Amino acid sequence: IGFNEPGDSFKSVTHLVELDSGTIAANSRFFASRDQVPRQAISMGIRSIMAARRIILLASGAGKAKAVYEMVQGPVTPEHPASVLQLHPQVTVIADQEAPSLLPPMAEAQV
Repeated sequence: IGFNEPGDSFKSVTHLVELDSGTIAANSRFFASRDQVPRQAISMGIRSIMAARRIILLASGAGKAKAVYEMVQGPVTPEHPASVLQLHPQVTVIADQEAPSLLPPMAEAQV
């Protein structure tokens, strides 16, 4: 969620992050060349996000299917930052048909 990378602390607040190679690759489509993609970003930290009264998460495309699966079905772990949303009482997920495609049918209906 945000630019919080796998392994980032759940205690983090808004901060400067070093982007991992997967995030850089995913964002390269917005630039003329991969060399132009920023290597850093400012992100709300997990703690900042979890302090919100309500959270809305948008997920689009098959490329987000594993992250959505881990967010809903996986253990709560910094290796899958969105998994912490399992602990928040007011999360709304808006997804296309591809993003929750790895979820079992009942879980998909709840997302």
